[in-house]
Amino acid sequence: MAVVAVLVALGAALFLERYHFRDVEVPLFLFAVAIASWYAGTGAAVLALLLSCVGFDYFFVTPIHTLDITPSDLPYFLVFTSFASLVSWFSAVRRRVEGELRQARDKLEMEVAERTQQASLLNLTHDTIFVRDMNDVITYWNRGAQELYGWTEEEALGKRSPELLKTVYPAPVAQIREELLRNGRWDGEIRKSRSDGTEVTVASRWSLRRDEQGRPAAILETNNDISDRKRRVEEIERLNQELARQAGELAATNKELEAFAYSVSHDLRAPLRHMGGYTELLQKRVSTVLDEKGKRYMAMILESAKRMGNLIDDLLAFSRIGRAETQKTLISLEQLVREALTEVRQEAGGRDIVWKVGELPNFYGDRSMLRLALVNLLSNAVKFTRTRSQAEIEIGSINGSGNEIVVFVKDNGVGFDMKYVNKLFGVFQRLHQSDTFEGTGIGLATVQRIIHRHGGKVWAESFVEQGATFYFSAPKL
Repeated sequence: MAVVAVLVALGAALFLERYHFRDVEVPLFLFAVAIASWYAGTGAAVLALLLSCVGFDYFFVTPIHTLDITPSDLPYFLVFTSFASLVSWFSAVRRRVEGELRQARDKLEMEVAERTQQASLLNLTHDTIFVRDMNDVITYWNRGAQELYGWTEEEALGKRSPELLKTVYPAPVAQIREELLRNGRWDGEIRKSRSDGTEVTVASRWSLRRDEQGRPAAILETNNDISDRKRRVEEIERLNQELARQAGELAATNKELEAFAYSVSHDLRAPLRHMGGYTELLQKRVSTVLDEKGKRYMAMILESAKRMGNLIDDLLAFSRIGRAETQKTLISLEQLVREALTEVRQEAGGRDIVWKVGELPNFYGDRSMLRLALVNLLSNAVKFTRTRSQAEIEIGSINGSGNEIVVFVKDNGVGFDMKYVNKLFGVFQRLHQSDTFEGTGIGLATVQRIIHRHGGKVWAESFVEQGATFYFSAPKL
C-alpha cells in the first residue's frame, strides 16, 4: 500500500510537472502518506513518508536525480516531515476512533439482539411480567400480563400501573417504596383489577434496576395469581373456626358424658344392688312356699341384675378408653400375651384348650390398653369355642405393609356369616343369641377403640362353623 501510493503520487507529480504545473508534488506525497496511514496503519505511513522524502529529493530538489541535500533544503524536508507526521497521526487517531465506533456499534447491535431475544423469551412465558419506570409508567408488558389482566400491550404501555390495575397495596406506598430502595426488592400480596372489572389477588415481587450512576431507573414486577389459594386459605380458616367451635361443643358434651358416667357408676349401682340384695333375701325367705315357676322368676331377676351390673361395668370401661390418655412405651407382645392368657385361663373353667403362641414382635404402645384388647380377643375365642370338644386357639403375627405389625387371634369356634362383618365391632351388636353365648356386645367395640387410639385398624375373617380370625394392625413406633 505504501509503495503503490508513493509511486502513484510520484507519477502524477511528474506528469503534472511536464505540463508546467509547479509545486504539486508536496500535496501529492502528503496525500500518499495519508492514504497509506488510513488503510494500512502506522508502519505503512512511516514507509510512505521515507519513500516520499527520497522521491521528493531525487526528482524535485536541485540538483535533480541525486540524493544530495543542502542546508537550504532542510527546512523543506522538516516542514514536509512535520505535515506528513501530523497527517499520519490524524489518520491513525481517526482510524482508531472509527474502529472503536464500529466495536461500539457491534456491541450495541449484539446487546439489542440479546435484549430482543430476552424480551421474546419473557413474552413466551405465561408468568405475569411487566416493567415500569420510577413514575409507575408501564414500559414493558408481556403476554402473561395480558392473559392475567386482559389489556393488550398497546393498551398498557404508557399507562400508570396503579391507575390501570386499580392496585390496592397491603401497606402505604411510601413505605413499600422505601423498602424497595433500601433492599432492591419487595415481596407481598396485592389486589388488582382485570379489564373486565373482576378483582384478583396476586403474589407480587418487585426488583429495582439502577443505571450506571446507581440511580433508580425502573421496576420489574412479576405477579402470580393466588386468588384460588387465597380463597382456600380463607375457607380453611373458616373451617378451623367451625372446628374450634365444634371442639368446644364436643368438650362440653364430654363433660356431660363424664357426669352421666358418674351418675351411672354411683346413682344406678345403688338401686341395682338393692334389687339384687332384696331379691336374694326374698328368695331365701319364701323359697319354701314358691313353686318352680316362682323360683325361676326369682332366678331371672337375679340373673338380669347381675347382667345389668356387668353391662354398666363394660360401658364405664368403654367410656374410659375413649377419654384416657395413652401412655406409650416399648413393650413385649409375647409377655403381654402370657399375662392375658393367665387371666383368660381362669375363666376357661378347666376346659381342654390347645393354645398356640407364635413369635410376636415388640410394640410401642399403651400397655394396659393393649392388655385389655388381647384379653377381650382371647375371651371371645374361648367363648365361641365352647361347643368344640377340642378347642384350638392360635396367637401370632404376620408381615404388615411398611412400618406396621399385624397380630391375629384364630380359633376353631362357631364362626359367623361374613355378610354381618360390618356389625361386628359396633356397641351392643351381637351375631349370636344371648342365651347361647353370654356377653354385652361391647368387648369387640372396646378392642376397636383401643387399636384406633394406636393408629391402627381391626378386621375379621370367618365362615360359619369354621372358626374365625381376628386381626389388628398398628405402627411399630
